[in-house]
Amino acid sequence: MDFSTFFQQYGLIVVLIGLLAFMFWSSRRRMQKQKVEQEAKARQTVPGAEVLLQGGLYGTIVSYDPDNLDQPAIVELAPGVEIKVHSQAILRVVTSDEGTVTEDEFLAAEESHAEYAEGVAHGEISSISDDRRAAATEPVDPEAEPGSKPQA
Repeated sequence: MDFSTFFQQYGLIVVLIGLLAFMFWSSRRRMQKQKVEQEAKARQTVPGAEVLLQGGLYGTIVSYDPDNLDQPAIVELAPGVEIKVHSQAILRVVTSDEGTVTEDEFLAAEESHAEYAEGVAHGEISSISDDRRAAATEPVDPEAEPGSKPQA
């Protein structure tokens, strides 16, 4: 029996076995990834953490038991408004600190802007527009090479 007759008789079976092996391997990998993600989410889900629920509601965890997922989690949606949700209804932990400016940072930026404006007004700091205006009023030497600075 040569290779071509073997492939004609058993080729489809070999391909199907290969496909089943690949599907089994792929599903095991996916299940392992999901397990790692669930463990990471369980570590991040602590009382006081802000979370996004499956329904699109944001809230703060009041109580949560990562060991017993059948026990409901208590989430506070607003001050004094607590609801029980299934622990798997927590979609993800939200880190709302990214991209926000605290009041202290805002006040510090306002102070530095006020200092800059005062320095420009007293002539201690030269603004970009002042530099451009000064460059436009300087006499231009027609014999100088382009891009060279004027000699004082």
